[in-house]
Amino acid sequence: MVKKVMMDCDVGVDDALALILAFHSPELDVKAVAGVNGNVPLEQVFENIQRVLSLIQPKSKPLIAKGADRPLKGETVYAYSVHGKDGLGGAKIERKEEEEWWQFYPGPADDLIIRMARQYPDEMTLIAIGPLTNLALALQRDRKGMGKLKEIIIMGGAVRKRGNITPFAEFNIFSDPLATKIVLESGLPITLVPLDVTQQVSLTPQWMEERVKPINNGFSKFVIEATGYDSTRHQFRNKELTHLHDPLAVGVVIDPTLVRKERLPIDIETQEDEHYGKTSETKEGSKIEVCLEVNAKEFLELFLSRLV
Repeated sequence: MVKKVMMDCDVGVDDALALILAFHSPELDVKAVAGVNGNVPLEQVFENIQRVLSLIQPKSKPLIAKGADRPLKGETVYAYSVHGKDGLGGAKIERKEEEEWWQFYPGPADDLIIRMARQYPDEMTLIAIGPLTNLALALQRDRKGMGKLKEIIIMGGAVRKRGNITPFAEFNIFSDPLATKIVLESGLPITLVPLDVTQQVSLTPQWMEERVKPINNGFSKFVIEATGYDSTRHQFRNKELTHLHDPLAVGVVIDPTLVRKERLPIDIETQEDEHYGKTSETKEGSKIEVCLEVNAKEFLELFLSRLV
């Protein structure tokens, strides 16, 4: 059974890899891609969506839409140090201006999310791999329409681990904690894919040398360039590993058996103190599915098989 999905993303390096995995997976039918301010500013995110789609060249052109250019509350933060100024680590993608592998949606991303939910009631899976601003705006506009989504898969949070932007917070949640709180308290069917599992799935120099480089096509070359992998030094932009945060969220939709989940009440800290953006287990509140363990090798095999 092919699953209808929509991607909501802030296209940095791992978002791009997630898009490649989604469009290359016969289990999924990607109907739309929305952009949100996050890793890089919204205009760059929207440019990157088009660049990555030019690389993928999907047979069925998805709708694409621009979303929120700032969080509901608080200051904007960007992740240039991780994704580079262009968000794609400086990777080169040839894009012919006369070729468009997408259809522009005339309205904002929150409107497109609602349209997808209403057009495909109880069929549409929303994969959110950036800050949750677009989802919160859609919920505020049309809660009933959003209730028609089959499920929402969110890459974000650090439940039983340290954060990656502060000791307490993960980047996507920290970028708009208020939006996250609105989404998690919506009562919709939500699965959270936090750092607890995404930091267990990583490309290593060994994977790059033995599995990625031999593929030798446009997608494997993009992975090498975007992650900054250096064959001579056997490292990625001064790092030993590259975590596949966002691709794992797509992997969970393709094959839910890749992860072990627990149903937990989760709270988001919206007070602007050192715990801002922290994802905490609580005793009460709306429960969501939280991924806590992953079969890392099986997921990596899946991801690499879709680069061909």
